[in-house]
Amino acid sequence: MKVLVVGSGGREHAICMSVAKSKRVDKIYCAPGNAGIGQIAECVPIGAMDFDKLVAFAKENAIDFTIIGMDDPLVGGIVDAFEAEGLKVFGPRKNAAILEGSKAFSKDLMKKYNIPTAAYERFDDAEAAISYLKTAKMPIVLKADGLALGKGVLICNTLEEAIEGVHTIMMDKKFGDAGNTMVIEEFMTGREVSVLSFVDGKTIQIMSSAQDHKRAGDGDTGLNTGGMGTFSPSPFYTKEVDEFCKKYVYQATVDAMAAEGREFKGVIFFGLMLTEDGPKVLEYNARFGDPEAQVVLPRMKNDIIDVMEACVDGTLDQLTLEFEDNAAVCVVLASDGYPVSYQKGFPITGFDKFDNEEYFCFHAGTALNDAGQIVTNGGRVLGVTAKGKDLKDARAKAYAATDWISFENKYMRHDIGKAIDEA
Repeated sequence: MKVLVVGSGGREHAICMSVAKSKRVDKIYCAPGNAGIGQIAECVPIGAMDFDKLVAFAKENAIDFTIIGMDDPLVGGIVDAFEAEGLKVFGPRKNAAILEGSKAFSKDLMKKYNIPTAAYERFDDAEAAISYLKTAKMPIVLKADGLALGKGVLICNTLEEAIEGVHTIMMDKKFGDAGNTMVIEEFMTGREVSVLSFVDGKTIQIMSSAQDHKRAGDGDTGLNTGGMGTFSPSPFYTKEVDEFCKKYVYQATVDAMAAEGREFKGVIFFGLMLTEDGPKVLEYNARFGDPEAQVVLPRMKNDIIDVMEACVDGTLDQLTLEFEDNAAVCVVLASDGYPVSYQKGFPITGFDKFDNEEYFCFHAGTALNDAGQIVTNGGRVLGVTAKGKDLKDARAKAYAATDWISFENKYMRHDIGKAIDEA
């Protein structure tokens, strides 16, 4: 088979690495890819939002299967564009990707189908939002409705902060059109857990759990980022939590989307909060998490092409997902100054020790310079991942492996997986 992967980050590198393990695949393309992906796939200089060129490339190169990694093209309708040309593609159609594309849609869906989530109100008018906040209990959470690179969520401790947040999202349009509508929801406390799943429209199969670290600084300080590291499985995702979510969250979400005429095929990422009142849904994503993919996919035993094809064909019930009985930890190496401003173009050294069996180095923001060197090309540069017999072993290995990599302005958190010690 010839496979095309669309995207350019650590998630897509993890997907490409899984695809490369498939005995059914003999050629991988990635558009646009990055320097690390270029070592296992042929990178094609087409942007993820350039649907016409991507479709044309897939047809001209007789691509058998396309995998969409990123949220923007999914929400924009790339799957519909491929399907219209008779091309086989993995990911939700535009009318299903709205599950991630609109926070207001997903909250309304959960309310309608009694899927446990935080209480909320939605606003299209900034003044109405501010009036509501004057009567609300603090702390409170403000969410831009649309896609904002994982950064469109503000936790406000005081009314002043909340009013400033309305200005940021709805009036100053810091997140662009994503802030035309805003969701205000109650602040929930508890452990956060991420659960990835494969879905074929009617059947859902759960992958391993994980936990992300969103804040830029140690001790969960600083600004929200796309994710500074993650570990899998989560020790807080107990048998009881699993049973509850299977009963009230997972299948209920798939059935709700089907009932709305929005059949969902692809990956649903459930962001859960384990509250005193039981698990509640924080958010949905309509694709693999990043960096969650970097700790979940290396532990999956199945051939990823078999699983993804089953999702497209509606035959997921005929497969059993299998994961290794171990753990993985990913520490993101970023450019100092991320997520605000940072320099790029610094050469990176130290890749030679990674073996792709226990140690992985997933490229997120890298490029090749004119001299053929791999250089930094983004805020999040690399995801250093290690597998171990348990979470503590994996964490120790991952942090040891971060020392192998060198580049100017290298920055990372030193407390990824701190919750492992509290389990």
